[in-house]
Amino acid sequence: MLYPSIDEMMNKVDSKYSLVVASARRARALREGGKTDIHAPKSHKYVGVALEEIYEDRILVTRGEE
Repeated sequence: MLYPSIDEMMNKVDSKYSLVVASARRARALREGGKTDIHAPKSHKYVGVALEEIYEDRILVTRGEE
């Protein structure tokens, strides 16, 4: 089973699209040398770590201006 699950993640964001965009941006920042606050992430991949940060409310996903 994947952690965190998509059902749990949908409580944190307003759409799957915004979840994908936010996690991709954060994963890119991590790949380029960004540091994470998670002590022992379950995932060793950047996208997985980004999703864990969003799930733990370390990264807040807000709706941008249209």
